[in-house]
Amino acid sequence: MPTSGVHRTCQRMEVASPAGVVYGLIADAGRWPMFFPHHIHVEQLAFDGGVQRLRMWVSAAGEIRSWHLVRSLDAVRRRVEFRLELQAEPVSAVVGSWSVDPLGSGRARVALRHHFFVAGDAADDVAWVVRAMDDTSRVELAQLKSLAARWTRLDDLVLTCEDSVHVNGPVERVYDFFYRAGHWPRRVPHISRVRLRERQPGIQTMAMDIRAPDGRMRRSQSVRLGFPHAGRIVYKDTAMPSLMAAHTGEWSIEPEIHGVRVVSHHQVVLQEDVARSLDGTRTGLAAVRRRVRERLGRSSVAAMNLAKRHAESAVRPR
Repeated sequence: MPTSGVHRTCQRMEVASPAGVVYGLIADAGRWPMFFPHHIHVEQLAFDGGVQRLRMWVSAAGEIRSWHLVRSLDAVRRRVEFRLELQAEPVSAVVGSWSVDPLGSGRARVALRHHFFVAGDAADDVAWVVRAMDDTSRVELAQLKSLAARWTRLDDLVLTCEDSVHVNGPVERVYDFFYRAGHWPRRVPHISRVRLRERQPGIQTMAMDIRAPDGRMRRSQSVRLGFPHAGRIVYKDTAMPSLMAAHTGEWSIEPEIHGVRVVSHHQVVLQEDVARSLDGTRTGLAAVRRRVRERLGRSSVAAMNLAKRHAESAVRPR
């Protein structure tokens, strides 16, 4: 990389966790949407054991943006070097690194560095990019610090579950049911209103008013990404009920010999403070896990059965 026009930022932070644990959180980019608020979805496109190519969708400045990221993972040195393949003006190139150094007594120091170029090198543009990168780095490091401090409890706080329903119908009609969520108030009894926005093909932001069994209304907000050729819709909730700190999910449609298998997959980070308030950390957390699992399963199966009826119907509902 030429030195002329290179701008640099570096943020450091100490965390109360062993260096290996912190490196693992950084290296496992597939779970970033659960752990980092502005990450919506990550797809691993290639990995040879050392070099990894990802496509990432993030929320930035009120918009959903996507880019490719190439990362070199070095577990021995606890270092991740990265390069962004797609840039947005005025940034023309970005490379950087995460590094984790042990401090002893179960603590570590994390450094996040960026080297970048700005087209034209205008002072205002450079200052804006520096502020944006510093702000983003501080948020990511603060979230990493919070996660690392709970590393002994993360396995208990993360809930993964899956449900499925067989549908004797084509992939396209099932996908249509889930993707055209603007029609749900007419198709899903407990949804009273949906506000759906799709500024870019395949990228939706959605707000729903949901009626609970006791009649109370709850508002849900999410970002959804559609992959029609793969029969997949992934999403991340951006407004959660009190039991959840984070929630990502996926609807996938898998062809079978006769019909398709519809799968609902959820990943949840449970709200630890709520669990503790129920009845002690362990007992309360177990109760929260059961409650969240039951709610997700009940809601998912109900939605998939409605998709089944839609797909198997000879006449498309109006």
